[in-house]
Amino acid sequence: MTSMGKTRRMVSVGLCGAAVAAALAAPAQAAQLTGGGTAGKRDTAGRSGTAGGKEPAWNLKSTGTDVRFRGLAAVSRSSAWVAGSKGTVLRTANGGHSWLNVSPPGAGELEFRDIEAFDSRRAVVLAIGEGEASRVFRTEDGGASWTESFRNSDPKAFYDCITFFDSRHGLAMSDPVDGRFRILSTGDGGKSWKVLPDTGMPAAQPGEAGFAASGQCLVSSGPKDVWLATGGGATARVLHSADRGLHWKAAESTIPAGDPARGVFALAFRDRSHGIAVGGDYRPDQSSPSAGAVSGDGGRSWRQAKTPPPAYRSGVTWLPHSRSAALAVGPTGTDLTVDGGRSWRTVDTGSYDTVDCTGDFGCWASGEKGRVARLEF
Repeated sequence: MTSMGKTRRMVSVGLCGAAVAAALAAPAQAAQLTGGGTAGKRDTAGRSGTAGGKEPAWNLKSTGTDVRFRGLAAVSRSSAWVAGSKGTVLRTANGGHSWLNVSPPGAGELEFRDIEAFDSRRAVVLAIGEGEASRVFRTEDGGASWTESFRNSDPKAFYDCITFFDSRHGLAMSDPVDGRFRILSTGDGGKSWKVLPDTGMPAAQPGEAGFAASGQCLVSSGPKDVWLATGGGATARVLHSADRGLHWKAAESTIPAGDPARGVFALAFRDRSHGIAVGGDYRPDQSSPSAGAVSGDGGRSWRQAKTPPPAYRSGVTWLPHSRSAALAVGPTGTDLTVDGGRSWRTVDTGSYDTVDCTGDFGCWASGEKGRVARLEF
Protein backbone atom coordinates (compact mmCIF):
# COMPACT_ATOMS: atom_id res chain seq x y z
CA MET A 1 0.00 0.00 0.00
CA THR A 2 1.31 3.47 -0.86
CA SER A 3 1.93 6.03 1.86
CA MET A 4 -0.99 8.09 0.51
CA GLY A 5 -3.18 5.01 0.67
CA LYS A 6 -2.14 4.41 4.27
CA THR A 7 -2.88 8.02 5.13
CA ARG A 8 -6.34 7.88 3.56
CA ARG A 9 -7.08 4.64 5.37
CA MET A 10 -6.04 6.04 8.76
CA VAL A 11 -8.10 9.18 8.19
CA SER A 12 -11.10 7.03 7.22
CA VAL A 13 -10.73 4.85 10.33
CA GLY A 14 -10.37 7.92 12.53
CA LEU A 15 -13.48 9.53 11.10
CA CYS A 16 -15.40 6.29 11.55
CA GLY A 17 -14.27 6.09 15.18
CA ALA A 18 -15.34 9.69 15.78
CA ALA A 19 -18.73 9.02 14.17
CA VAL A 20 -19.30 5.96 16.36
CA ALA A 21 -18.36 7.88 19.51
CA ALA A 22 -20.68 10.72 18.50
CA ALA A 23 -23.54 8.31 17.85
CA LEU A 24 -23.05 6.61 21.19
CA ALA A 25 -22.97 9.97 22.94
CA ALA A 26 -26.54 10.75 21.81
CA PRO A 27 -29.23 10.37 24.51
CA ALA A 28 -30.98 7.02 24.48
CA GLN A 29 -33.67 4.99 26.15
CA ALA A 30 -32.57 1.50 27.09
CA ALA A 31 -34.90 -1.38 26.26
CA GLN A 32 -35.58 -3.63 29.23
CA LEU A 33 -34.08 -7.12 29.18
CA THR A 34 -34.26 -9.60 32.01
CA GLY A 35 -30.85 -10.23 33.53
CA GLY A 36 -29.19 -11.03 36.78
CA GLY A 37 -26.88 -13.46 38.48
CA THR A 38 -23.75 -12.95 40.52
CA ALA A 39 -20.10 -12.85 39.67
CA GLY A 40 -18.59 -14.67 42.64
CA LYS A 41 -15.19 -16.06 41.79
CA ARG A 42 -16.05 -19.49 43.03
CA ASP A 43 -18.58 -20.52 41.86
CA THR A 44 -32.00 -16.36 22.57
CA ALA A 45 -31.85 -14.46 19.78
CA GLY A 46 -33.30 -10.95 19.66
CA ARG A 47 -32.30 -7.33 19.87
CA SER A 48 -31.11 -5.74 23.09
CA GLY A 49 -30.56 -2.03 23.00
CA THR A 50 -32.00 1.38 22.49
CA ALA A 51 -35.47 2.26 21.36
CA GLY A 52 -35.80 2.96 17.67
CA GLY A 53 -32.39 1.55 16.77
CA LYS A 54 -31.00 5.06 16.23
CA GLU A 55 -27.67 4.34 17.90
CA PRO A 56 -25.42 1.28 18.17
CA ALA A 57 -27.01 -1.49 20.23
CA TRP A 58 -26.33 -5.05 21.29
CA ASN A 59 -27.72 -7.72 18.99
CA LEU A 60 -28.10 -11.07 20.75
CA LYS A 61 -26.76 -14.13 18.94
CA SER A 62 -28.18 -17.58 19.60
CA THR A 63 -25.46 -19.93 20.87
CA GLY A 64 -27.69 -22.94 21.48
CA THR A 65 -26.49 -23.38 25.07
CA ASP A 66 -27.27 -22.06 28.54
CA VAL A 67 -23.77 -22.07 30.01
CA ARG A 68 -22.27 -18.86 31.40
CA PHE A 69 -19.56 -17.31 29.23
CA ARG A 70 -17.17 -15.21 31.31
CA GLY A 71 -14.32 -15.72 28.83
CA LEU A 72 -14.43 -13.78 25.55
CA ALA A 73 -11.92 -13.09 22.79
CA ALA A 74 -12.99 -10.88 19.91
CA VAL A 75 -10.98 -11.42 16.74
CA SER A 76 -13.01 -9.29 14.30
CA ARG A 77 -16.61 -8.38 13.51
CA SER A 78 -17.04 -11.83 12.02
CA SER A 79 -14.88 -13.94 14.34
CA ALA A 80 -14.97 -14.45 18.12
CA TRP A 81 -14.36 -17.10 20.80
CA VAL A 82 -16.24 -17.56 24.08
CA ALA A 83 -15.37 -19.82 27.01
CA GLY A 84 -17.42 -20.73 30.04
CA SER A 85 -18.78 -23.26 32.47
CA LYS A 86 -18.93 -27.02 31.88
CA GLY A 87 -15.64 -26.80 29.96
CA THR A 88 -17.37 -25.09 27.03
CA VAL A 89 -15.61 -23.24 24.22
CA LEU A 90 -17.51 -21.91 21.19
CA ARG A 91 -16.21 -20.18 18.07
CA THR A 92 -17.96 -18.21 15.32
CA ALA A 93 -16.60 -17.18 11.92
CA ASN A 94 -19.75 -15.58 10.52
CA GLY A 95 -20.61 -12.81 12.93
CA GLY A 96 -22.45 -15.03 15.39
CA HIS A 97 -25.00 -16.46 12.95
CA SER A 98 -23.74 -19.91 13.91
CA TRP A 99 -21.39 -21.25 16.57
CA LEU A 100 -19.11 -24.27 16.51
CA ASN A 101 -18.64 -26.16 19.75
CA VAL A 102 -14.87 -26.64 19.97
CA SER A 103 -14.64 -27.58 23.65
CA PRO A 104 -11.54 -29.54 24.70
CA PRO A 105 -12.40 -33.24 25.09
CA GLY A 106 -12.90 -34.33 28.68
CA ALA A 107 -13.07 -30.78 30.04
CA GLY A 108 -16.71 -30.91 31.13
CA GLU A 109 -15.90 -30.52 34.84
CA LEU A 110 -13.73 -27.44 34.32
CA GLU A 111 -14.65 -23.76 34.66
CA PHE A 112 -13.23 -21.73 31.79
CA ARG A 113 -13.07 -18.04 32.77
CA ASP A 114 -10.63 -16.49 30.29
CA ILE A 115 -9.67 -17.02 26.66
CA GLU A 116 -7.10 -15.20 24.51
CA ALA A 117 -7.24 -15.63 20.72
CA PHE A 118 -4.59 -14.59 18.22
CA ASP A 119 -6.83 -15.28 15.21
CA SER A 120 -9.63 -17.62 14.15
CA ARG A 121 -7.42 -20.69 14.56
CA ARG A 122 -5.09 -20.03 17.50
CA ALA A 123 -6.35 -19.57 21.06
CA VAL A 124 -5.36 -20.17 24.68
CA VAL A 125 -7.99 -20.86 27.34
CA LEU A 126 -7.70 -20.79 31.15
CA ALA A 127 -9.63 -23.00 33.56
CA ILE A 128 -9.82 -21.71 37.13
CA GLY A 129 -9.98 -23.40 40.50
CA GLU A 130 -7.95 -24.70 43.39
CA GLY A 131 -5.05 -27.04 42.71
CA GLU A 132 -5.28 -29.05 39.51
CA ALA A 133 -8.54 -27.39 38.49
CA SER A 134 -6.41 -24.46 37.24
CA ARG A 135 -5.23 -25.45 33.76
CA VAL A 136 -4.26 -23.93 30.42
CA PHE A 137 -5.17 -25.39 27.00
CA ARG A 138 -4.12 -24.18 23.57
CA THR A 139 -5.23 -24.86 19.99
CA GLU A 140 -3.72 -24.08 16.60
CA ASP A 141 -6.48 -25.50 14.41
CA GLY A 142 -9.60 -23.61 15.43
CA GLY A 143 -10.37 -25.92 18.32
CA ALA A 144 -10.35 -29.17 16.33
CA SER A 145 -7.68 -30.34 18.77
CA TRP A 146 -6.32 -29.00 22.06
CA THR A 147 -3.15 -29.48 24.06
CA GLU A 148 -3.07 -29.10 27.82
CA SER A 149 0.05 -26.99 28.34
CA PHE A 150 -0.21 -26.29 32.08
CA ARG A 151 -1.79 -27.98 35.09
CA ASN A 152 -1.35 -26.37 38.47
CA SER A 153 0.24 -28.69 41.04
CA ASP A 154 0.24 -26.31 44.00
CA PRO A 155 -2.91 -26.70 46.15
CA LYS A 156 -2.42 -23.13 47.43
CA ALA A 157 -2.64 -21.59 43.94
CA PHE A 158 -5.85 -20.48 42.23
CA TYR A 159 -5.42 -18.94 38.77
CA ASP A 160 -7.83 -16.20 37.72
CA CYS A 161 -6.83 -14.48 34.47
CA ILE A 162 -4.51 -14.64 31.49
CA THR A 163 -3.20 -12.03 29.04
CA PHE A 164 -0.84 -11.85 26.06
CA PHE A 165 1.46 -9.05 24.91
CA ASP A 166 1.79 -10.62 21.44
CA SER A 167 1.36 -14.05 19.90
CA ARG A 168 4.29 -15.46 21.90
CA HIS A 169 4.60 -13.67 25.23
CA GLY A 170 1.91 -13.93 27.87
CA LEU A 171 1.18 -14.14 31.60
CA ALA A 172 -1.33 -15.77 33.90
CA MET A 173 -1.96 -14.77 37.50
CA SER A 174 -2.90 -16.68 40.62
CA ASP A 175 -4.24 -15.49 43.94
CA PRO A 176 -1.49 -15.01 46.53
CA VAL A 177 0.66 -17.99 47.40
CA ASP A 178 2.72 -17.56 50.59
CA GLY A 179 1.69 -13.91 50.77
CA ARG A 180 2.33 -12.78 47.15
CA PHE A 181 0.42 -12.99 43.87
CA ARG A 182 1.89 -15.70 41.66
CA ILE A 183 2.69 -14.98 38.00
CA LEU A 184 3.00 -17.62 35.30
CA SER A 185 4.89 -16.75 32.09
CA THR A 186 5.13 -18.09 28.54
CA GLY A 187 7.40 -17.07 25.67
CA ASP A 188 6.19 -19.54 23.06
CA GLY A 189 2.52 -18.75 22.64
CA GLY A 190 1.38 -20.86 25.57
CA LYS A 191 3.16 -24.09 24.67
CA SER A 192 5.11 -24.00 27.93
CA TRP A 193 4.83 -22.03 31.18
CA LYS A 194 7.06 -21.18 34.14
CA VAL A 195 6.41 -19.53 37.48
CA LEU A 196 8.21 -16.19 37.73
CA PRO A 197 10.19 -15.27 40.86
CA ASP A 198 8.07 -13.35 43.38
CA THR A 199 10.91 -11.14 44.62
CA GLY A 200 9.56 -8.21 42.60
CA MET A 201 5.97 -8.66 43.78
CA PRO A 202 4.67 -6.55 46.69
CA ALA A 203 3.22 -8.37 49.66
CA ALA A 204 -0.50 -9.05 49.41
CA GLN A 205 -2.95 -7.69 51.96
CA PRO A 206 -4.79 -10.15 54.19
CA GLY A 207 -7.72 -11.51 52.18
CA GLU A 208 -6.59 -9.89 48.92
CA ALA A 209 -7.25 -11.80 45.68
CA GLY A 210 -8.26 -11.43 42.06
CA PHE A 211 -11.74 -11.93 40.60
CA ALA A 212 -12.23 -14.51 37.87
CA ALA A 213 -15.40 -12.78 36.68
CA SER A 214 -14.57 -11.56 33.17
CA GLY A 215 -11.00 -12.45 32.19
CA GLN A 216 -10.00 -8.82 32.78
CA CYS A 217 -8.28 -8.92 36.17
CA LEU A 218 -4.96 -9.15 34.28
CA VAL A 219 -4.58 -6.96 31.18
CA SER A 220 -1.70 -5.75 29.03
CA SER A 221 -0.97 -2.89 26.62
CA GLY A 222 2.03 -2.76 24.35
CA PRO A 223 5.05 -5.09 24.49
CA LYS A 224 5.80 -5.06 28.23
CA ASP A 225 3.17 -3.26 30.37
CA VAL A 226 0.68 -5.31 32.38
CA TRP A 227 -1.79 -4.53 35.19
CA LEU A 228 -3.37 -6.73 37.86
CA ALA A 229 -6.66 -5.90 39.63
CA THR A 230 -7.43 -6.92 43.20
CA GLY A 231 -10.15 -6.91 45.82
CA GLY A 232 -11.06 -8.58 49.08
CA GLY A 233 -8.38 -6.82 51.12
CA ALA A 234 -8.63 -3.61 53.10
CA THR A 235 -8.20 -1.61 49.87
CA ALA A 236 -8.78 -2.52 46.23
CA ARG A 237 -5.48 -2.16 44.39
CA VAL A 238 -4.05 -2.13 40.88
CA LEU A 239 -0.57 -3.57 40.45
CA HIS A 240 1.54 -2.55 37.44
CA SER A 241 4.60 -4.13 35.84
CA ALA A 242 6.61 -2.53 33.03
CA ASP A 243 8.82 -5.58 32.42
CA ARG A 244 6.37 -8.41 31.68
CA GLY A 245 5.71 -9.36 35.25
CA LEU A 246 9.15 -9.39 36.86
CA HIS A 247 8.70 -6.29 39.02
CA TRP A 248 5.45 -4.73 40.26
CA LYS A 249 4.27 -1.56 41.97
CA ALA A 250 0.93 -1.34 43.75
CA ALA A 251 -1.48 1.61 43.82
CA GLU A 252 -4.71 1.98 45.75
CA SER A 253 -7.82 2.46 43.65
CA THR A 254 -10.89 4.43 44.72
CA ILE A 255 -13.19 1.42 44.33
CA PRO A 256 -14.21 0.12 47.78
CA ALA A 257 -13.00 -3.22 49.09
CA GLY A 258 -12.81 -4.51 52.67
CA ASP A 259 -14.96 -7.55 51.88
CA PRO A 260 -14.33 -10.72 49.79
CA ALA A 261 -17.11 -9.63 47.39
CA ARG A 262 -15.80 -6.11 46.73
CA GLY A 263 -12.98 -4.60 44.71
CA VAL A 264 -11.69 -3.97 41.20
CA PHE A 265 -13.05 -6.63 38.85
CA ALA A 266 -11.84 -5.42 35.45
CA LEU A 267 -9.29 -3.12 33.84
CA ALA A 268 -8.82 -1.68 30.36
CA PHE A 269 -5.83 0.35 29.14
CA ARG A 270 -5.95 1.98 25.70
CA ASP A 271 -2.20 2.67 25.93
CA ARG A 272 0.43 2.44 28.65
CA SER A 273 -0.91 5.58 30.38
CA HIS A 274 -4.72 5.76 30.16
CA GLY A 275 -6.72 3.18 32.07
CA ILE A 276 -10.21 2.49 33.39
CA ALA A 277 -11.13 0.32 36.37
CA VAL A 278 -14.62 -1.00 37.19
CA GLY A 279 -15.96 -3.24 39.92
CA GLY A 280 -17.98 -2.89 43.08
CA ASP A 281 -19.79 -5.55 45.11
CA TYR A 282 -20.99 -8.51 43.07
CA ARG A 283 -23.77 -9.47 45.50
CA PRO A 284 -27.10 -8.40 43.96
CA ASP A 285 -28.47 -7.20 47.29
CA GLN A 286 -25.54 -4.84 47.87
CA SER A 287 -24.99 -1.42 46.31
CA SER A 288 -21.83 -0.34 44.48
CA PRO A 289 -21.75 3.46 44.78
CA SER A 290 -18.17 3.95 43.54
CA ALA A 291 -17.85 1.36 40.79
CA GLY A 292 -15.52 3.25 38.41
CA ALA A 293 -12.08 4.88 38.47
CA VAL A 294 -9.65 6.32 35.92
CA SER A 295 -5.88 6.69 35.63
CA GLY A 296 -3.81 8.91 33.36
CA ASP A 297 -0.38 7.90 34.59
CA GLY A 298 -0.19 4.18 33.86
CA GLY A 299 -1.97 3.13 37.03
CA ARG A 300 0.32 4.91 39.51
CA SER A 301 -2.70 6.84 40.77
CA TRP A 302 -6.47 6.58 40.38
CA ARG A 303 -9.33 9.08 40.50
CA GLN A 304 -12.90 8.19 41.27
CA ALA A 305 -15.32 8.62 38.39
CA LYS A 306 -17.41 11.77 38.84
CA THR A 307 -20.50 9.87 37.70
CA PRO A 308 -19.64 6.17 38.09
CA PRO A 309 -21.60 3.22 36.72
CA PRO A 310 -24.77 2.86 38.82
CA ALA A 311 -24.09 -0.73 39.87
CA TYR A 312 -21.47 -3.47 39.98
CA ARG A 313 -19.65 -3.93 36.68
CA SER A 314 -17.41 -6.89 35.83
CA GLY A 315 -16.11 -6.03 32.33
CA VAL A 316 -14.81 -2.97 30.49
CA THR A 317 -13.29 -2.14 27.10
CA TRP A 318 -12.27 0.93 25.12
CA LEU A 319 -14.15 1.48 21.89
CA PRO A 320 -11.84 1.17 18.86
CA HIS A 321 -10.24 4.30 17.40
CA SER A 322 -11.52 6.48 20.22
CA ARG A 323 -9.52 8.23 22.91
CA SER A 324 -12.52 8.82 25.16
CA ALA A 325 -15.29 6.23 24.60
CA ALA A 326 -15.57 2.93 26.47
CA LEU A 327 -18.19 0.38 27.52
CA ALA A 328 -18.64 -1.32 30.90
CA VAL A 329 -20.89 -4.35 31.44
CA GLY A 330 -22.39 -6.26 34.35
CA PRO A 331 -25.41 -8.33 35.34
CA THR A 332 -27.71 -5.28 35.37
CA GLY A 333 -26.62 -3.45 32.24
CA THR A 334 -24.15 -1.78 29.91
CA ASP A 335 -22.79 1.70 30.56
CA LEU A 336 -21.07 4.12 28.20
CA THR A 337 -18.48 6.80 28.82
CA VAL A 338 -17.45 9.37 26.22
CA ASP A 339 -15.06 11.28 28.47
CA GLY A 340 -12.50 8.61 29.27
CA GLY A 341 -14.28 7.08 32.25
CA ARG A 342 -15.06 10.20 34.25
CA SER A 343 -18.83 9.88 33.73
CA TRP A 344 -21.03 6.96 32.68
CA ARG A 345 -24.63 6.47 31.57
CA THR A 346 -26.58 3.24 31.14
CA VAL A 347 -27.41 2.40 27.53
CA ASP A 348 -28.70 -1.18 27.91
CA THR A 349 -30.16 -3.26 30.75
CA GLY A 350 -29.24 -6.75 29.51
CA SER A 351 -26.98 -9.01 31.58
CA TYR A 352 -23.37 -9.45 30.42
CA ASP A 353 -20.18 -10.40 32.27
CA THR A 354 -17.45 -9.36 29.85
CA VAL A 355 -16.88 -7.25 26.73
CA ASP A 356 -14.18 -6.95 24.07
CA CYS A 357 -13.63 -4.90 20.89
CA THR A 358 -11.42 -5.15 17.80
CA GLY A 359 -10.08 -2.53 15.41
CA ASP A 360 -12.74 -3.21 12.76
CA PHE A 361 -15.50 -2.29 15.26
CA GLY A 362 -16.11 -5.89 16.23
CA CYS A 363 -17.46 -5.31 19.75
CA TRP A 364 -18.75 -8.42 21.52
CA ALA A 365 -20.23 -9.15 24.96
CA SER A 366 -21.04 -12.43 26.71
CA GLY A 367 -22.52 -13.66 29.96
CA GLU A 368 -25.07 -15.88 31.66
CA LYS A 369 -27.50 -18.34 30.04
CA GLY A 370 -25.46 -18.60 26.85
CA ARG A 371 -25.77 -14.89 26.12
CA VAL A 372 -23.46 -13.53 23.43
CA ALA A 373 -24.10 -10.28 21.57
CA ARG A 374 -22.39 -8.11 18.97
CA LEU A 375 -22.65 -4.34 18.84
CA GLU A 376 -24.48 -3.32 15.68
CA PHE A 377 -23.77 0.06 14.11
